[in-house]
Amino acid sequence: MKKYTYTESKDTRSGFGAGLVEAGKQNENVVALCADLIGSLKMNDFINEFPERFFQIGIAEANMMGIAAGLTIGGKIPFTGTFANFSTGRVYDQIRQSIAYSGKNVKICASHAGLTLGEDGATHQILEDIGLMKMLPGMTVINPCDYNQTKAATIALVEHEGPVYLRFGRPVVPNFTPADQKFEIGKAVMLNEGADVTIIATGHLVWEAIQAGEELEKLGINAEIINIHTIKPLDADAILKSVTKTGCVVTAEEHNRLGGLGDSVAQLLASKLPTPQEFVAVDDSFGESGTPAELMDKYGLNSAAIVAAARKVITRK
Repeated sequence: MKKYTYTESKDTRSGFGAGLVEAGKQNENVVALCADLIGSLKMNDFINEFPERFFQIGIAEANMMGIAAGLTIGGKIPFTGTFANFSTGRVYDQIRQSIAYSGKNVKICASHAGLTLGEDGATHQILEDIGLMKMLPGMTVINPCDYNQTKAATIALVEHEGPVYLRFGRPVVPNFTPADQKFEIGKAVMLNEGADVTIIATGHLVWEAIQAGEELEKLGINAEIINIHTIKPLDADAILKSVTKTGCVVTAEEHNRLGGLGDSVAQLLASKLPTPQEFVAVDDSFGESGTPAELMDKYGLNSAAIVAAARKVITRK
């Protein structure tokens, strides 16, 4: 098992904030919009650097999406910022009609996704956003795993033409990917090559998958671990190549098991390579109030759950 270490833990939303400043420096057409959550989205540095390129829309998320769509007509590259729940569920009609259907070059940037929003509870812990967004034709869906990868992904969006949903979070998590990485949309990252089981993880569950791989190694199980940061378009070739070798797969995500990464992998395998699969995800329920760590443990989104799923799916080969 390849060893991964980290020297610091940082929140992925700060990676977005840092990446947004770099994106603004690279292209003068980059503009930012926020729905009264500047501090939560870490957009202060962009505002300080480019005050004339920032628009505070207030608590009017639907209006923000319409404005962003309009700005693209003049050649601007708008990055919208608010919580994931307000970035998707509250404004789905505007995204569908004004952005996705029209193919507008809007970057929908969403913080505080999933259970790790924590104490704000179920009303704010959206676990359906990946499903909502990936079903929209032409929408790219990205869910990076740490600060460095989120920063790199944000910068990469400048050169990508078309609507994107970028998902990140509030809690500090291990920052273990390279600071100088080149982020390739739609390209999976191989973290560990193995032969016994494929573990495909996204977002905050990537580090948990690495920890699970180390525990499985102690049990004599050699896990192949893949970081799927882009859920749409899915890197089908990487997944099929891995599963052909291992013969079974575990998917891990901080999302409802219906409509997320595991669902996409299952559809791929059902059509191309039927394979035993286990899901580590929230099992069709809402969340609740609690600390991020408490919630991830209660809902089975941790390394122990991935180890158990891996051991189970191996028996199904």
